[in-house]
Amino acid sequence: MARDTMTYESYEPDSFDNPPKGPVGVHRGARSVMARLCPFIVVILVAALCGVGAWAWISGEYKNVAGGSSQTATTSKSDSSSKAETKNSTKDDSSSTSTDSSKDSTSDSAKSDTDSDTTSSNENQNSDQQSQQSEAIATVNKATQVRVVNATGIQGYAGQQADVLQTAGYTSVEATNPSGTLPASSVVWYQNETDKATAEDVATTLGISAVEQVQGLAVPITVVLLN
Repeated sequence: MARDTMTYESYEPDSFDNPPKGPVGVHRGARSVMARLCPFIVVILVAALCGVGAWAWISGEYKNVAGGSSQTATTSKSDSSSKAETKNSTKDDSSSTSTDSSKDSTSDSAKSDTDSDTTSSNENQNSDQQSQQSEAIATVNKATQVRVVNATGIQGYAGQQADVLQTAGYTSVEATNPSGTLPASSVVWYQNETDKATAEDVATTLGISAVEQVQGLAVPITVVLLN
C-alpha cells in the first residue's frame, strides 16, 4: 500500500525534471522543392519509358527500328563498296586510257615512219626517173632522122646544109622542098622531149637560134631554112 500511495512529489528532483526550452539535439533542415519533387519525376519518367516500350512491343514498331538500323548499316556498306568500285573503275579507265594513248602514240610513230619511208622511196624513184630523163634529154643521138627543108629559094641550099650535118656525124639526113605553112624565120623543130638535145645540136651546127617543139612532124627533127 505504501508503494501505491507514492506520487511525483515522492521522488527527489533531478536534471530531467527541468529540461531546457526549445528543441534539443540534431535536426534535419527543410528540404528543397526539387528534392521533394525528384522522386515523383523519376517515377513519371520510368512509367513513360515502360509505356513506350510496351507500345513498341505490341505494335511491332521495334522491328522497324531494328530493321532501319540494319538497313542503314547495309546502305553504308553498299555505299562504301560502290565508292571502292568507282575508284577501281577510275583506275582501270586511267590505265586503259594510258595504254590506249601509248598504243596510239606507237601506232602514229610507226605510221609516221612508214609514211616517211614511203615518201623517201617515192622521192628516190622520182629522182632516178628525172635523172634518167635528164640523161636521155641531154644525150645527142646523131642517128636520129633529120629532114632539111629549103624555103630560101636558093637552089641546092638544103643539100649543102645536109652535107654540113653529115660532116658533123649525122647519119640519117635528107633534103627536101617546102610544103604547107612555113615559119617566119629559120627554125629547128623537134617532136619528142628526148629529141630536144639533138635538135639543139643541129641548130648549133647550122647556126640557127630558134628551136621549138612541134607535134605531128613526119620525122623526129625538121630543119626549115629561110632567108
